[in-house]
Amino acid sequence: MPHEPTFQIPTRNNSVVRDLLLRWNETKPHATFIVCEDGTEISFTDLLRQVSCVAHGLRALGVSRDDNVIVWLPNSLDCVVAWFAINALGAVYVPINIAYKGASLAHVLQNAQARLMLAHSELIEALKDVEHGKLRCVVTHAVPKRPPQGLEFVAWGEVFRNAGTTELPSIDQPIEPWDVQSIVYTSGTTGRSKGVVSTYAHLYHMCAPHAFTMVDADDRYMCHLPLFHVGGTIPLMAMLSRGGSVALMPSFSTSLFWERVRRTRPTVLVLLGVMTTFLLKQPATPQDRNHTLRKAIIIPLCAGSDEFGERFGVDIYTLYNMTEISTPLVSSKGLTMVGACGQPREGVELRLVDAHDYEVAEGQVGELVVRCDSPWSLCNGYYGNPGETLTAFRNGWFHTGDAFRMEKGEWLFVDRMKDTIRRRGENISSFEVEAEVVKHPKVKEVAAIPVPSGISEDEVMCVVAPVDGKQITARELYDFLEQRMPPFMLPRYLRIMDSLPKTETQKILKHVLRSEGITTDTWDREAAGIKARRIQLSAS
Repeated sequence: MPHEPTFQIPTRNNSVVRDLLLRWNETKPHATFIVCEDGTEISFTDLLRQVSCVAHGLRALGVSRDDNVIVWLPNSLDCVVAWFAINALGAVYVPINIAYKGASLAHVLQNAQARLMLAHSELIEALKDVEHGKLRCVVTHAVPKRPPQGLEFVAWGEVFRNAGTTELPSIDQPIEPWDVQSIVYTSGTTGRSKGVVSTYAHLYHMCAPHAFTMVDADDRYMCHLPLFHVGGTIPLMAMLSRGGSVALMPSFSTSLFWERVRRTRPTVLVLLGVMTTFLLKQPATPQDRNHTLRKAIIIPLCAGSDEFGERFGVDIYTLYNMTEISTPLVSSKGLTMVGACGQPREGVELRLVDAHDYEVAEGQVGELVVRCDSPWSLCNGYYGNPGETLTAFRNGWFHTGDAFRMEKGEWLFVDRMKDTIRRRGENISSFEVEAEVVKHPKVKEVAAIPVPSGISEDEVMCVVAPVDGKQITARELYDFLEQRMPPFMLPRYLRIMDSLPKTETQKILKHVLRSEGITTDTWDREAAGIKARRIQLSAS
């Protein structure tokens, strides 16, 4: 008997940006969709007018169906409008990291094969002295007096000035859920960024009610992760598909976080684990529960997640996702086990496998692989990169590159496969090491990395940044860790920095730290005459 898929392809009316804009303009035109950082509210009709204006301008510049259009803008209303306008024409939205420059920028421009870019004026300088690929035209608010050669620059206001209508440009045929909506580039924390090709159906399944079960139409979802990554994309699409609203922030800020929450009144948000730590290490105040936030999705669940929920009066959830897949693991309220990611949602199948794709036994660490019941629930692959696509989707499963293990029925994140440390026969999870280090009250953030051992395999090194206004010594930290970590996990090397290099999504750039290795300011336990004590048991 054939297997019946749990979920079919979503309809245009709940997944395609153009159809959703028209739907909400008709049914709830004056309802707020976006609240900006300063408290300005944008209704569905306000949004449609701005999207229509930009869409007509893009059409005049020659943008047509299936064209790739690069958006190089920070989190802002302009960025959202540009995204929706590109999709309203049936074109492909290609957001890129505002930190790109040099070889990273040249690689993405070459790979994206876009003729047109919408860019922030302060980023234009980075276009000098790099290969532009097929890029020919840049729309920006302030045209530079000495623009990079080989490109035409057009003033934003000259192109996008017909702001009085909600009538979108006509299209020859409907945009379908299986059409390509975006190409989103991966963080590039372990190598060159790859362009993940997403359909409307893929993005819908990533944040639909069967995936983000804790979010509904009455919520306001705070978006403080970058719009050029999936963490920023999901809030907008989740609430557009539900007819809810978003609080749009320029970025995450520890010092401004609660002020922004009180001004824009969100009810739900995602916090990366390190953000939770940053907020918890702020001094407690009588205002800690004076806010509208009711739900926090912490990814991954870290030490202190339950403390965060109790202190700030929010329900804690977690989930597991990445740009290529569609939120296969989701938790119920109140899960607190560090590293736990929830349970498989309906419509997905998961396995933990070894290097040859054989399933590992319960309790053993394996790579998480995913497949889905519904068509178009995963990405279409990597743009212009068939080799990487074939490798990722080998044997009919998407290979996440993440190590997990099953323990008492829970799916536990262990590490990125490339971040696991091998020391004298022991596989050490950098995630588990970091979870212990950050428990020190003076530690703000940490990265555990492997460095070459003089004997064989790796030694453990931790690079640490202290809490603002605090100081910590390597010996103080080591003495703290010795009381709570098994000897084989204890770092031999400790390095204290003011801050760690990170992506715009606050992911630590471990490859940068690995390339720097053991620096002159690194503390070495053995040079200090300290031996990691081994467990000695008396004979029975």
